[in-house]
Amino acid sequence: MATMKIKKGDTVKVIAGKDKDKEGKVIAVNKKTGRVTVEKINMVTKHTKPSAANQNGGIIQVEAPIDISNVMYVHKGKATRIGFKMENGKKVRFAKSTGDVID
Repeated sequence: MATMKIKKGDTVKVIAGKDKDKEGKVIAVNKKTGRVTVEKINMVTKHTKPSAANQNGGIIQVEAPIDISNVMYVHKGKATRIGFKMENGKKVRFAKSTGDVID
């Protein structure tokens, strides 16, 4: 599988689905399935049993993963594609719209 262009901690914009045009921070990335979990995006209702962490159990709202193809990296307030290039012998990500190095 190719290198993931979105990483944990990135700010992304949803470009498809029920949460289209919303922005949030990436909480988790699953390379195997190609999905990302974004803060306050794709909220689903989950029924939980009582446990040590949650004494009463009940119905809770949690973020569900969405496909990585449905999100775009946000750079300087605008959604942009990401590319890779070599800089000083290191592989770095850059924003295709501006050419700025991300990390």
